[in-house]
Amino acid sequence: MRIALGLEYDGSGFCGWQSQAGGGAVQDAVESALSIVADAPTRVVCAGRTDAGVHALAQVVHFDTEAVRPDTAWVRGVNAHLPASVAVRWAQPVSSEFHARFSARGRRYRYVLLNRAERPALLSRRVGWFHRPLDADAMASAASLLLGEHDFSAFRAIECQAKSPVKALRRADVVRHGNLLVFDFEASAFLHHMVRNIVGALVYVGKGAHPPAWVGELLAGRDRARAAPTFEACGLYFAAVDYDAVWQLKVGADDTALILP
Repeated sequence: MRIALGLEYDGSGFCGWQSQAGGGAVQDAVESALSIVADAPTRVVCAGRTDAGVHALAQVVHFDTEAVRPDTAWVRGVNAHLPASVAVRWAQPVSSEFHARFSARGRRYRYVLLNRAERPALLSRRVGWFHRPLDADAMASAASLLLGEHDFSAFRAIECQAKSPVKALRRADVVRHGNLLVFDFEASAFLHHMVRNIVGALVYVGKGAHPPAWVGELLAGRDRARAAPTFEACGLYFAAVDYDAVWQLKVGADDTALILP
């Protein structure tokens, strides 16, 4: 039997999603809890890996098991064995043809940036921070230049293992909510550090170091060395995964919501 789960987690205390030899990954915690409930070693496949310090609002995973359990056991039972920073939101049986990663049609990321002179305390490790004033309108204008299918080599980490740097960015929004700037990105797939590298470039535009057109020039130049530094991980959220309706997943609209103070 194949089961799909929806997860949310605070990535602050983890080395990232992917299991490491020394432990400390979100995957390690999830597989350990599932193995207890299933009473057998259980491996999971996720929709999209996250780096150290990156959070998830709606990660989706699947696993195969011979254990027969009610759906509530895969939610409440697994949550009882997870650290407080990780929670299963929902669980449901799916076809063996469903694959959390390969069945996904799109992924959405959200970056939350605190823009004020003082560093965060209550929001520490939950948001990025920039102390100088930022022009959100200029940043939004620059972000719009990235929409469409492009070679995103200028925003690709050196260690990225993607076969191609060409991605189709369907959404790139920048909206201010008081002292918070919220960036929303949607694409079929993303390169390693792509969102954080884009945010870094948009911050350069927002602080007046470059005009919005500079981001378009970076994109066309395909040279990572000319772009801004990678922005910090703590403000990044894996926000949602899009699947065809045929899979009938119970992903609710609130899975993409982030409570803003």
